[in-house]
Amino acid sequence: MAKANDPGKNARPVSDREKRLKAALKANLARRKAQARARSEQATKTADDDSAKGE
Repeated sequence: MAKANDPGKNARPVSDREKRLKAALKANLARRKAQARARSEQATKTADDDSAKGE
């Protein structure tokens, strides 16, 4: 007896729209990670500069 929710039967080829959305999501995530890294580096650099001025 086959399961009603068998993923093999309902599998369909990925549409062009889904491919574009996946690529856009991946690019957006990469951009957000790069921005977060830049902010983190800037905050560290600023903190180091501030501590050097205090001495």
